Amino acid sequence: MLAEFDLIRRYFMSPQEAQATDGVALGCGDDATLLVPQAGQQLAVSVDTSVVDVHFPHDAPAYAIGHRALAVALSDLAAMGAKSRWCLMAITLDQRAFKDDTAAEQWLADYASGFHTLCQQHATTLAGGDVTSGALSISVTVMGEVPTGTAITRSGAQVGDVVAVTGALGGGAGGLALWQQGERDLKHPLLQRYLLPQPRLKAGIALRGLATAAMDISDGLLADLAHLREASQVGVALQPDSLPLAEGLAEVLGSEAALTAALSGGDDYELLVTLPPSKVAQAQMKLAELGLSLSIIGRCTEALGVTGVAVEGATGWQHFRGGAQ
Repeated sequence: MLAEFDLIRRYFMSPQEAQATDGVALGCGDDATLLVPQAGQQLAVSVDTSVVDVHFPHDAPAYAIGHRALAVALSDLAAMGAKSRWCLMAITLDQRAFKDDTAAEQWLADYASGFHTLCQQHATTLAGGDVTSGALSISVTVMGEVPTGTAITRSGAQVGDVVAVTGALGGGAGGLALWQQGERDLKHPLLQRYLLPQPRLKAGIALRGLATAAMDISDGLLADLAHLREASQVGVALQPDSLPLAEGLAEVLGSEAALTAALSGGDDYELLVTLPPSKVAQAQMKLAELGLSLSIIGRCTEALGVTGVAVEGATGWQHFRGGAQ
């Protein structure tokens, strides 16, 4: 396999002339990166780590692993209504997983292609990172900009607001189930939702000034709804019959398991938002222009807690407790 710095130069360095136009005063190759935020913007920063056989299967296509590692991090910027600008990527590579250097370099080329393609789709510059040896894991730090005072947080929900989600739910869990059953066609819509999730950055920007609170759905709707409720100190009356289910989910899992997947499966990376009722039509119109739905699934209440669904036994993914609880 290539030496560390040769590997970085071949697969992860952007041309200096490209960096200069992307607010990168000094990018990969030095001890630190120098970035130039725009005036009147606040910097939104988040980090996400993906570990082999925890967050993605070891035999997933390298292209999908690269895409997914960046997508799940960008999803956090989407929830804040931020525009993505830069990212840092630290990858730990397990050299023992490859039969020879040729296989290793092909894997790296495919991984880098998936990562860089998504960078290009969202005007995000890879500005630095690290490469080391060990069990495969990827940490991605993303940095975006949001006009001062306009970031959407978890703590702004008000009693009387409606609760809504973008897109459809349960696809991540459905895709994982299909993968475990042996399905390998990445054209399958459920596998795409699991291995090639799409961060809702444009939706987050469109919801600025309309949504009172937001977060992305990564650990499952119920688990993430609990975080939003706690931050905003509101309750939620949930309408489970209104949950938008991913295409083909009920056919793969059955209707009851499909609902459970939508409530607690995780890995959906849609946006969970609250809005005043008066803003719903405008928000739906803006998202429709992006080809995305916004479904009302409940309302915020004064009584803390969640009603409308039994939460015992299925509250989503929790690290250090062995997964879904």
